[in-house]
Amino acid sequence: MHRRALFGLAAGAILAMSAIGSPAQAKTIVVGGKNFTEQQLMAEMTAQLLRAHGMDIDKRAGMGSSVLRQAQENGQVDVYWEYTGTSLITYNKINDRMSPEQTYDKVKELDGKKGLVWLTPSHANNTYGLAMNRDDAQKRGIVTISDLAKAVKGGEKLTLACNAEFAERPDGLKPLQETYGFEFGRANLKRMDTGLTYQALQQHQVDVALVFATDGRIPAFNFVVLKDDKGYFPSYALTPVVRKDALDAAPKLADLLNGLAAKLDDSTMAKLNASIDVDKKTIEDVAASFLKDQKLI
Repeated sequence: MHRRALFGLAAGAILAMSAIGSPAQAKTIVVGGKNFTEQQLMAEMTAQLLRAHGMDIDKRAGMGSSVLRQAQENGQVDVYWEYTGTSLITYNKINDRMSPEQTYDKVKELDGKKGLVWLTPSHANNTYGLAMNRDDAQKRGIVTISDLAKAVKGGEKLTLACNAEFAERPDGLKPLQETYGFEFGRANLKRMDTGLTYQALQQHQVDVALVFATDGRIPAFNFVVLKDDKGYFPSYALTPVVRKDALDAAPKLADLLNGLAAKLDDSTMAKLNASIDVDKKTIEDVAASFLKDQKLI
């Protein structure tokens, strides 16, 4: 999320940048989005919402994270939905442990100096999580990551599926284990592509999997995300970010986007994502249905 496309492919970046072209005219709002389901959905919902309120929209979704951010800083994209932790850690290079409120305040301050305005954050926090099959977690009495640590230290041979990046990154698995005082052990760590962790857990090939909190497969596969009771994972609140120049030219953007943000939380995003990834509905239909159901259009 956010983290799934933080670096992108060089070739894709070149193509994306060449497709962006020159900065948009003031009369057209350029809506951007990254290249995974949740971001594609947010770009479509934003485009439909703004069009319904009389704005001329140019939607450019499917971009790599760093390319999209650069495009916004360069004035080539006016608005997209970013995650607080991504801006803090990836774009502003700050790795200090902060509360969700502190994270938001810090990125709002730092990005404000770059001409980017962070509007009101939603209650959807697409952070990392450790998930288990619900029946297995209940049988073992595991509710929190501390419970998981206690089980592992007690001798239970639980296996973890995670992507290679999380296994190696300095704010990933190793410091998580240090925070909670346990270790899976090399033999019990299964590295695989991010998407495969869900399948491996569903098929009981592993006991625990690294997931993203708003992924639609969590409710669809009846997973339970363990409570991060020591607050290890950073906050990744999904928030509309608008160029100040675009906001000055179209002030009603703030109320419209804040109104949409107020309708979003973890459960809502997971269900919307599942409608696309599991139920195979189109992004356009899911976006339109949600906006109409919430009386936003």
